[in-house]
Amino acid sequence: MLDVRRLALLRELRLRGTITAVAAALHQTPSAISQQLAQLEKDAGVPLLLRAGRKLQLTPHAELLVEHTGDILERLERAEADLAASLSSATGTLRVAIFQSAALALLPRALDVLAAEHPDLTAIVTQREPETALHETFARDFDLVIAEEYPGHAAPHLPGLDRHPLTTDAIRLASPPTGSRWTAGTIADAAAAPWVMEPHGAASRHWAEQTCRRAGFEPQVRFETADLQAHLRLVQTGHAVALLPDLIWQGAAPTVTVAPLDGDPRRTVFTSTRATIARRPSVLAFRAALGQAAAEMDAD
Repeated sequence: MLDVRRLALLRELRLRGTITAVAAALHQTPSAISQQLAQLEKDAGVPLLLRAGRKLQLTPHAELLVEHTGDILERLERAEADLAASLSSATGTLRVAIFQSAALALLPRALDVLAAEHPDLTAIVTQREPETALHETFARDFDLVIAEEYPGHAAPHLPGLDRHPLTTDAIRLASPPTGSRWTAGTIADAAAAPWVMEPHGAASRHWAEQTCRRAGFEPQVRFETADLQAHLRLVQTGHAVALLPDLIWQGAAPTVTVAPLDGDPRRTVFTSTRATIARRPSVLAFRAALGQAAAEMDAD
């Protein structure tokens, strides 16, 4: 009989591309992964891996096994979730991925709620960019992800992942306090200003550039960072302007000049998990705590 753990390693190789990446994700050595895959090949009695230069490719036999392995792992995960759902409380460990502004604005209050209502649940929270985190949740690195979606830029839809709306977040022009050279009342007023934006490849960067172009100019992006706190600091000190979501204020009054954008654009913040574990008490509890945190912030 084929070993499910070895089959899972083959699926990991299909998802991550290299044995080194699989080993890093599973905190094992590459040699240990290679040995397990070699044994799986012996057990299967058919070639599973072909070497193409320095890379390994899966044979058609391996691809067939990977397809079945996905079904097996889903059934096992669903069985574990059903068992957990039969319990009366949320316990154990939940692995969560979250992006920065949601971590700053929503996570502390959500953790307070969990500590009070589910003291036996431990959340392990890691900051990740949403696009990466969605793929990692699909790959079972995380149990739950808090992600974002900018107007007109849909986040990836991956098979087996659900999606629950959490809140929406207005995006506004942020410029230095009144009296600065770059203080702006409209986005057109910021045409000549230096800009700070996230790096290329981020949905927020593409959306921000398109917003500027629709306003009739190409932004002079002098600063690139994924850290929105760095964006804010550059705006506060008069060195740049930016398009910032309201979550960055964490419910407090803005510390810079903010101006609305045409159409009142808002990003959507949502949670996503594998459908096989959506009924786990731990997942339900964390989603409820996040919902309470978002509702309280919206009410402020």
